[in-house]
Amino acid sequence: MAVSAIWRGHKIATATDTIVVEGNHYFDPKDVDRNVLVESEISTHCPWKGDASYYSIRIGGEINQDAAWYYPDPKEAALQIKDRIAFWRGVEVKES
Repeated sequence: MAVSAIWRGHKIATATDTIVVEGNHYFDPKDVDRNVLVESEISTHCPWKGDASYYSIRIGGEINQDAAWYYPDPKEAALQIKDRIAFWRGVEVKES
């Protein structure tokens, strides 16, 4: 089964090996269209996963601010999602 992340009709990511944590699919970076990702300045902290960094998504002149996140240096309990990318803020993640 494949999982895709889609925003504004553009397939941002497709994979068969996502890791699901707390209901979010984390995609391997190689399965993500890096051309639409723009580094964000914000970060957040999760008590058990660590500090998350964010990307905004830019497609056709439209920007979805901080709509993707990843953990570049997760805590030990979350090492399996290191550098993997998850989506929210209107990005549809669906299985097919």
